[in-house]
Amino acid sequence: MFGFRYVKASPSTYLLQYKNGKAMREGTGLSFWYFAPNASLVSIPLESVDAPFMFQEVSSDFQVVTVQGQVTYRVAAPITLAGLMNFTLKPDGSYVSEDHTKLPQRVVNAVQVQLRSVLQGKTLQELLQGSDHLVKAVRDGLQRPEGLPSLGLELVNLAILAVKPNPETARALEAQVREQILKQADDATYARRNAAIEQERAVKENELNTEIAVEAKKRQIREAQLEAEQAELSKRQAIRDQEMAGRIAMEEKNKGLTTLRSDNARTEADAKAYAMAATMKAVQDIDPRVLQALMVGQADPGVLIAQAFQGLAANAERIGELNISPELLQQLTQARPKHLAKA
Repeated sequence: MFGFRYVKASPSTYLLQYKNGKAMREGTGLSFWYFAPNASLVSIPLESVDAPFMFQEVSSDFQVVTVQGQVTYRVAAPITLAGLMNFTLKPDGSYVSEDHTKLPQRVVNAVQVQLRSVLQGKTLQELLQGSDHLVKAVRDGLQRPEGLPSLGLELVNLAILAVKPNPETARALEAQVREQILKQADDATYARRNAAIEQERAVKENELNTEIAVEAKKRQIREAQLEAEQAELSKRQAIRDQEMAGRIAMEEKNKGLTTLRSDNARTEADAKAYAMAATMKAVQDIDPRVLQALMVGQADPGVLIAQAFQGLAANAERIGELNISPELLQQLTQARPKHLAKA
């Protein structure tokens, strides 16, 4: 009514009222009446804005890389931003220009400039190995005075969601990585086999060393047994030598005894021969019948019977018939014992 209007801003909106080129009011959450014909309102939103981005760049090894991410920013110096871009409101509350829609793109362009400077100094392998260093480098570049602060903006967050090569390069890298993984698997298999072989060799060496030690112990046992047998044989030989020496000594004594016996027997035989010779010399002149008669009383019955039969045999031509009964022979043979018993 009559050119007066009422405006009310939210707490997240920085509102400026200009009159004749001078700022009359400014701040957040303002509400006031103003005269529209000679006033201009500038509304700058202070809430954070998420601006996604995705663009392709070339790495230092001339590989095309697609970088996808999101940058979050907010207005930190609304006066600075108002001097660079047009955020003036129309009487109906809409913006006069399209600058408010271009601000996210300007932020994305700043991000792209920083990313390009970083990507051109990194190889594809380095970029794919991690994005933390990439995020840090871009954030530091945006926070410099010539970055977002020059637009009156403040960086809230920066996230790199993906760094991808082109499909052909990705397949080649996958093949290379796959080959490396297979090679590592083969190396692990070979290492495991080599370890198994080394362990088996160690086991065999231990077995051989054990067998060598066992054989050495057996040889020591055999040597000890041979030494024991040799000592036993030596002792047996010594015993045999002692026995032989004893036998020799005994034989020497037997030899002496035999010689002595022989001498004694010879002496005894000489004595008997001498006695027999003396007896024969004494009776050589006596009639044999006298001697026979003298021996009758001392003769054995069997001898007497034998002499009687000898006499009968000598005079057999003179004897016609002679009967001798067994009873007579028994009495004749028993006569001597009876006589001796009576005596």
